[in-house]
Amino acid sequence: MEIDALDHSIVDALRLDGRVPFSTLAEVLGVSDQTVARRYRRLRVGGLRVAALPDGVRLGYDMWLIRLQTTPDSAGAIADALARRPDTTWVTLGSGGTEVTCVVQNPGTADRESLLLQKLPRTPRLVSVRAFCLMHHFAGGPVGGEARATQLSQEQAARLRPPPPAPGTVAVLTDEDRPLLAALNRDGRLGYPQLASATGMSESTVRRRLEHLRATGAIFFDVEMDPSLLGYTARFLLWLSVAPAHLEAVGTQVARHEEVVFVAATTGETNLLATVICRDVASLYDYVTHRIGPLPGVERLESVPALRHVKQVAAVL
Repeated sequence: MEIDALDHSIVDALRLDGRVPFSTLAEVLGVSDQTVARRYRRLRVGGLRVAALPDGVRLGYDMWLIRLQTTPDSAGAIADALARRPDTTWVTLGSGGTEVTCVVQNPGTADRESLLLQKLPRTPRLVSVRAFCLMHHFAGGPVGGEARATQLSQEQAARLRPPPPAPGTVAVLTDEDRPLLAALNRDGRLGYPQLASATGMSESTVRRRLEHLRATGAIFFDVEMDPSLLGYTARFLLWLSVAPAHLEAVGTQVARHEEVVFVAATTGETNLLATVICRDVASLYDYVTHRIGPLPGVERLESVPALRHVKQVAAVL
């Protein structure tokens, strides 16, 4: 599948607003509604998905990164099992197929304790389990702010970007909202009639609840797509050890790198995790040696190749 500049612009626009109407997108990009709709359908066939997720930062959720070491013959099955859980994102196979990482977020500690203390320790052929609390997000996921290259001009991005929640707004996700969120996680661009059918609510109720959830920042929309379609073939997790006095500065600086799609401060033997995508391994080498290496306070770096994303942000279908 070949991706041209218009396709790339549509993907970039959906990253800003996953539910932007095709008519608005067409006006901003200077093409027809039919062209946008046709290109979007083609991108969907190629694997593009828009998905809604709870904003764990604004909701005050318990957010953890799980890092598992497995035997080579069990990593795939373990990753598949984790991917089927509704509370996981970014389930990734790495390090020669013997490492699985994922992000887990829940409103309370009970589910996390059940996973870490009961379910995972009983998993056959699991060598080790390490869990790291995500203490602060610098870029990616719910906070956005990635500096990745874009086909959109600043004016186009400003017209597409939805307004942020008003100051003092409290984000709440109720049990009644769960069916709506589940439907939007499968397909974030479902129309109101489809959402009403999936949830058992009326169209007016679905519209009102969705507008409220977006206005308060309880949910956000993300886009998943194979980065190799956009020319990025090297995907790596970088585990950095940074001197505590420099952690805020390094995290802020790394978040400004266009190679970075996610960066957060964590607990554990390393304290900063960055997910990077580069054109190729040579570009990764250049990034690590010339962009990360000179940063004051960076003491050690471990790089792990992301061989396959078993699950990104959308529910496994």
